[in-house]
Amino acid sequence: MTTPRDTPASRRVRANGDGTVYQRKDSRWEAAGYVLAPGNTRKRIRVYGTTRKEALAKLTEKIAASNRGLPVPSAQGSLAAYLAYWLDAVAVHQLRENTHTRYTAVTRLYLIPGLGRKKLAKLTAKDVRTWLNQLRTTCQCCTRGLDAAREQPLCCAAGKCCARRLSPLTLAYVHSVLKSALEHAVREEEIPRNVARNVRIGTPRPRRFEPLTADEARQFLAAARGHRLHALFELALHTGLRKGELLGLRWEDLDLAGGTASIRRTLQRTNSSGLTALPTKTQNSERRIALPTACLRSLEQHRDRQRHEREAAGTGWKASGYVFTRPDGSPIEGATLTRHFNNLLHRARLRRIRFHDLRHSAATLLLEQGVELVVIKELLGHAHIGVTAAVYAHVRLRLQRDAIDLLGHALRSPTENTSKPDDGDEPPLARSTVR
Repeated sequence: MTTPRDTPASRRVRANGDGTVYQRKDSRWEAAGYVLAPGNTRKRIRVYGTTRKEALAKLTEKIAASNRGLPVPSAQGSLAAYLAYWLDAVAVHQLRENTHTRYTAVTRLYLIPGLGRKKLAKLTAKDVRTWLNQLRTTCQCCTRGLDAAREQPLCCAAGKCCARRLSPLTLAYVHSVLKSALEHAVREEEIPRNVARNVRIGTPRPRRFEPLTADEARQFLAAARGHRLHALFELALHTGLRKGELLGLRWEDLDLAGGTASIRRTLQRTNSSGLTALPTKTQNSERRIALPTACLRSLEQHRDRQRHEREAAGTGWKASGYVFTRPDGSPIEGATLTRHFNNLLHRARLRRIRFHDLRHSAATLLLEQGVELVVIKELLGHAHIGVTAAVYAHVRLRLQRDAIDLLGHALRSPTENTSKPDDGDEPPLARSTVR
């Protein structure tokens, strides 16, 4: 008599609804089962793996999604149906909430109107390229009917197109969302290849930023002196911390005696939870940085100020534990901080820049002072040093040009150095005796 233990693994009986798992002649394992399909129907699907455990895990994942009421996408279905499944069942578990919100907006505004009716299995690289070319040259006011909602039409409703087109960076972002969705379809063996990867749209120019010069930075700090958030602005300009990282700092993260700060979280507003603390942008963004003496002094003064505000608020004080708060102790909104920042720029009579440009200003000034790129990478919390090198390539190029000019000056013959009159713009190079 054959017992279940004697039965081969490929022929063991599974419970109803669990599907079947067996080994194929080509040594791969195949799992099959019924799941929910579009149109409230049932569909038998097959998944494959190199081991029995891998095939069974894939099938279990699809059955679990089906039990939650999520229909399995079909290659014969439309791209719009697959994108809805990908956003609701896959991307929502892999992306940060704000990133998922942006992906959903891109899908609703651009992907579904342009490619939503295409069959997932029949989508080609030519379809994607044609759609991107059309998206690149189409006025968004006319396409999305934005002008019709205005009180005074300015574009298509007035008979004169304003040619409001997508920027190259936005176009690249839309393309990357489509690539991510189709890449998951390849992993789930719905389609054989990711056709969006075969379409090249060119590398968009990075967003230009205008960091503060050393004189402008000193001017800004002078204007911020006396502001209740002076310590925040000084910390941003000295360390290059992101806005959310600054607002997410807690007193327990600061070691004023040791002169260090631990970056563990970021404070952001989400649609579901409002203003909430989230993990840092990447794993490398969770770091420990050294604090300069000027920031330690201003943070101690800020702690004394916050103590007086807590005593004045009494029972109305909201003990949030954050370093930088409103006068009642509650966390600060990012938009509120931006408003304070713009007022300080106006007070200092400086040009209009973004708050994030304080981060670029700190990195640029450090590079100009000769600080190594790897040190700046650790300070900013970049995942790879290539990111730091790419963002601040223009600064490195200027420093290289200065170094080459300095070397050329050193290689000149003594007659050339003496024959050329001094114009007074540059001080003469000092000579010192080598001992």
